Order: sequence, then C-alpha cells, then structure tokens
Amino acid sequence: MADTKAPSASDTPRKDRDADRAAARSVLLRRARELALVPALVLLLVLGAIVNDSFLTQRNLISILGASAALAMVVLAESLVLITGKFDLSLESVVGIAPAIGALLVLPAAQSGFGTELPTGVALLVILAVGAAIGAFNGILVVKFRLNAFIVTLAMLIVLRGLLVGATKGKTLFGLPDAFYTLATSTFLTVPVSVWLALAAFGVAGLMLKYHRWGRALYAIGGNADAARAAGIRVERVMLGVFVVAGTLAAVGGLIQTGYVGAINANQGQNMIFTVFAAAVIGGISLDGGKGTMFGALTGVLLLGVVQNMLTLAQVPSFWIQAIYGGIILIALVIARVTTGRAQD
Repeated sequence: MADTKAPSASDTPRKDRDADRAAARSVLLRRARELALVPALVLLLVLGAIVNDSFLTQRNLISILGASAALAMVVLAESLVLITGKFDLSLESVVGIAPAIGALLVLPAAQSGFGTELPTGVALLVILAVGAAIGAFNGILVVKFRLNAFIVTLAMLIVLRGLLVGATKGKTLFGLPDAFYTLATSTFLTVPVSVWLALAAFGVAGLMLKYHRWGRALYAIGGNADAARAAGIRVERVMLGVFVVAGTLAAVGGLIQTGYVGAINANQGQNMIFTVFAAAVIGGISLDGGKGTMFGALTGVLLLGVVQNMLTLAQVPSFWIQAIYGGIILIALVIARVTTGRAQD
C-alpha cells in the first residue's frame, strides 16, 4: 500500500526557517563582500604610510580624491547599467568625445576649433547633450532592436574613438574657457568641487536604488526581466533611461577629467573602461545583473585610487598598474563565485 502520510505540521515551519536562514546567509555574504573593502582600504592606508612618509599628508589624500573623481562618475554610470544586466563599453569614449565636441564648438578656428565660438554655457550643455544622445543611441540598439549590448557598445567605443581623433585631428586642445576647468580646480573646504559632485551623485543614486521605485525596478530587471515585465515594470523604458543617464554621467566625468588634466587630447578616456570594470566588480556590482550597491562601487573606486597612488609614489611603471588591475578583477570574480555559489555565464 502506498504511503499516504501527510506532512506533519512541524515540517512546514522547519522548511520556512531553513529558507529564511539560507536567504539571510546569502545577504550576509553579499554584504560582507562589499564591506570587506573597508578594512582593505584601512590596511592600504597604513601600508602606504609605512612605505612613503608623504602618503598620509592632507595634500596627497586630496590628490587621490581629485584624481578619482572622474573615474567615480564613470563607475557610477557603468554600475547602473550593470545592475540591469547589460554592459556599456562605450563610456570611456564618451569621456573623450563629449567634452571635445563642446571645446571644438567654443574654440576659434585658429585654435583648432570649429570656428563657431559658441558661448561657454551653451557648449557645456552640448557636452551633456552629446553624452545623453550617445546613451540614447546605444539604448535604442540594445533595447528596441535587441542587439547584444556588449557588441553594440564595443562598436560604439571604436567609432567614437575614431571620431574623437578625426574631430581633433589628433591634436591636444588647449586654451579652453575657465568653466571647463572649474569642477576640478575649484575647491570647497579645500576639497575639489568634483569630489563633492561625485559624492553627491553616488548618494542620490544610492537613495534612489534603495527607496525609489525606479531604482528598485533596476534590480528587478537585472534579476529577471520577464518577471519584472509581468509585474508591470516598463522594462524597455527603464533600460533606455539607464543608458541615457549613464551617457550623461560619463560626459560629466569627461568634463572633470578635462579640468584635472588641463586640456583635451585625442586619447582622453582610452583604456579607462578596464579600471571602471575593476572598481565596479570589486565593489560588489554583479556582472550577472540585479546585485550591488553604490556604497560598494564607491569603495571600489577609492581602493583603486589608493592602489594607483601608492604604486605611482613607488615609481612602478604604468603597465604594471594595468596588470594589477586585471589581477584584481580576476580575484573579485573568484570571490563572487564563492560568495554567491552561482556559476557565471
């Protein structure tokens, strides 16, 4: 005779408790991965102070923050896209082409400009518009035409890089209006305005992701786009908006980079995307989508900024710095695999 014994009343609560423990354990592991960078940062600061006496000086610490501001804006942009489960490799080219277009519109022909000599305020708005337009174009190809985000944005990276070299004729643009440098050169409480802007941007993004329905929609889409659509989320509209926001943030990052360097060259932003991915991944932003916080991404930026500064003070060649960043990404992926227990496609 078949066993028709019904589950006891105690079985269901036990299963519920086990499920709750598993969920809590998963959350704790992800949180530990994000917070693990905090003691790592402290350790690096201590190590830097031991290696070089000037490392912990106010001037050097502010220098680290100022040098990391442009990277922070692009990492924020990429993190928002990654949370939805997509990629945008073209952001590094937006860092170069957006401010370059604005500069060419404001510079006279004698200084390699287009000769239009637009007012500076209009040129700054054009910079933001260029970033938003590139993001919108990427979004339309990915969302509306359902093309592969990785391939589309890789192609755009190459196209925009060529356009930047062609528009500037391979020259470095100098003599820009002071407004192009303001974010990086102006200070508030001895800290560059660009740093405060990046901190504010991360704060606003973090609050929206946690409390606003648009932010929660990003996590839902990254976790399961079909389920998000079934729940009434306008997936296509939200994803298109993310690409537009990302392009705009990258344009702001390019403007900050212009002020920090003091000019725009044909290589501005080149290879930046590798550092961007390194900061996002070690900060806990999942390449699978649906996971990660702005706090984690910000600590990733700071950690890489400290590492680069330490290596620069130690006079380590730049190619070794890139190799170290690559190693950091690999280590972060292994940690993500261990902490989540999920295979990565």
